[in-house]
Amino acid sequence: MKNVYIISDAHLGSWAIPHQRMQERRLVRFLDDIKHKAAAVYLLGDMFDFWYEWKYAVPKGYTRFLGKISELTDMGVEVHYFTGNHDIWMYGYLEKECGVILHKQPLTTEIYGKVFLMAHGDGLGDPDKKFKFIRGMFRNKVCQRLFSTLHPRWSMWFGQTWAKHSRMKRADGKEPPYMGEDKEFLVLYTKEYIKTHPEIDYFIYGHRHIELDLMLSRKSRMMIIGDWIWQFTYVVFDGEHLLLEEYVEGESKL
Repeated sequence: MKNVYIISDAHLGSWAIPHQRMQERRLVRFLDDIKHKAAAVYLLGDMFDFWYEWKYAVPKGYTRFLGKISELTDMGVEVHYFTGNHDIWMYGYLEKECGVILHKQPLTTEIYGKVFLMAHGDGLGDPDKKFKFIRGMFRNKVCQRLFSTLHPRWSMWFGQTWAKHSRMKRADGKEPPYMGEDKEFLVLYTKEYIKTHPEIDYFIYGHRHIELDLMLSRKSRMMIIGDWIWQFTYVVFDGEHLLLEEYVEGESKL
């Protein structure tokens, strides 16, 4: 039985990350290390800091990462990609060219007899009205069509600048630490969701850039799985054990 791997939030290409070349290479080495052990890889969104597809153009760069996920799908490994709040604007390129399975909504699926709910996590229980407004604007079809009329030279600059500003306004460019069960919006959302979906064994989220492994009931377990900027964390499921691990080159068992 092969493993299932879950990672999130690399923000490749971010102008706010000084070590972005090393970061991409480390991610590619991780994917290369697991390729013969993996049945599936789930990428829970924001793997790019800003991604927008036009009809005849996509952002430049990321060739090592895109090549590696293409290699995995060519080998028969399922690669699932969830859009996040930085890479909403995907219209078929990764599916056609790299063979990924794209998800634009949370996914409930059974893996080796266990029921998983996986999502990027943005917008789930978040009470921030400003964030909700911006999220709605970014997902609006009219706004997307208007943005597509801009030349990529200017629209990519705008998107990258926006993303950099979003990260740099936080202390050290990092997310706030864990706020506790009574304040963490993904925890509150999940506790409420369990009431009507008690069959779910594992809730797995990205987005928050923190590591959290929390039992919410005797059956249901929730994880927020960190990021691939500073933490280099991943979840691995072998059909029996679900583990949140850190990728340390030369040491990780994977």
